[in-house]
Amino acid sequence: MFDVIIAGCGPTGAMLAAELRLHRVRVLVLEKESEPVSSLVRIVSLHVRSLELMAMRGLLDRILEHGRRRPVGGVFAAIPKPAPDGLDSAYAYQLGIPQPVINRLLEDHAIELGAQVRSGCAVEGFEQDEEGVTVRLVGGERLRARYLVGCDGARSTVRKVLGVGFPGEPARTETLMGEMEVGVPQEEVVAKVTEIRETNAVFSLRPFGESVYSVIVPAADVREDRSEPPTLEDFQQQLRAVAGTDFGVHSPRWLSRFGDATRLVERYRVGRVLLAGDAAHIHPPAGGQGLNLGVQDAVNLGWKLAAQIRGWAPETLLDTYQAERHPVAADVLHNTRAQVALTSTEPGPQAVRKLLTELMDFDEVNRYLIEKITATDIRYDFGHGPDLLGRRLPDVDLKQGKLYDQLRQGRALLLDRTESLTVDGWSDRVDLITDPTAALNIPALLLRPDGHVAWAGEHQQDLNAHLPRWFGKPTT
Repeated sequence: MFDVIIAGCGPTGAMLAAELRLHRVRVLVLEKESEPVSSLVRIVSLHVRSLELMAMRGLLDRILEHGRRRPVGGVFAAIPKPAPDGLDSAYAYQLGIPQPVINRLLEDHAIELGAQVRSGCAVEGFEQDEEGVTVRLVGGERLRARYLVGCDGARSTVRKVLGVGFPGEPARTETLMGEMEVGVPQEEVVAKVTEIRETNAVFSLRPFGESVYSVIVPAADVREDRSEPPTLEDFQQQLRAVAGTDFGVHSPRWLSRFGDATRLVERYRVGRVLLAGDAAHIHPPAGGQGLNLGVQDAVNLGWKLAAQIRGWAPETLLDTYQAERHPVAADVLHNTRAQVALTSTEPGPQAVRKLLTELMDFDEVNRYLIEKITATDIRYDFGHGPDLLGRRLPDVDLKQGKLYDQLRQGRALLLDRTESLTVDGWSDRVDLITDPTAALNIPALLLRPDGHVAWAGEHQQDLNAHLPRWFGKPTT
């Protein structure tokens, strides 16, 4: 019997498996595909908050080897504005990386920590009871676990069997995206793209290596079966329709389509079954937030589910997964709806886009939108307290090194500048670092394993009153 079975070994499922293994939870990940899907060789972006989480778990250096750093500006509705100075992160950039590469790196990380991964295994159904979940695979095999987490994507079998509502809007527009070679000089491409993008923000040809371009162009219609990739002829036809030329495109590396369907599950958890990533929320790729949202779901859920399994979780801890992540996903859906509207070629949305472009010349507006897209603005509702409460803490310098290096084991951390506080009774769950030189404007703070500030203050009695909320009863 496993502690947790995870359906789906994409970035969300792999990251969740790794987070659980940091706490010695017995994990099995089931991936329905036997081999990586070749049509998904697209470049995805890791935003600031995801890069911070990778640094916390010691993964960032190996990921950087395979990616390309890009400026963090211009991410909202592709409005070309540079990022303002002084973004509050040591990782104030976005990292473009092929999706199969980040999938493989996170899966390797989970396996190194002891997770079991079985490819070619698709979940067909499940039944849950008071003690656990019986998972039924295609082919009839049955497996048993204490919990099941559906990380199996937009067409999630786990979500459908669970029967939770998935309200929202179906796709009304569709866009073609791919990488291919272009048969005309680069200066011709630049001139034409500059002309078209004055009225069509969706259209894009961006160089990606010698003679290879990333091509984005509106589709002619919405296909019922979006799992069927478009053809090179589809791209040629739509390029001619929008730009008056197909740029001599040929030799595609990969081709795909995406729509603007936008949906969010009503519940992230029903009993012993939970949902994360695209199984819980789908939205257009505007701003490149999808993969990041799923990975951040996994880091939020991992330590809480591990605490439940290890037996020290407070009664309501697992419920905070829905309470914290559902509003975050709802906000992503709202901002992607807004971004899609701003790419319309209709006069009204074009007028709003022009006005917003002017407003983004104000540093405060530009910063607000960038922090929203990169998830560095998130503040979970932990009640009244200092402004830091509920927010993520940047990677500050300590006498022991960088703060994030101290979070690699997925444990909580008390950072104490007063040299007077202890975590006695919780030391099996919470680490203590005493550093009067730490670059903080507050005497002490308690960090959860996901890097969010759970308490800030200076008195032991107050700390002891807050520790049980997140980390259960003290040991005797």
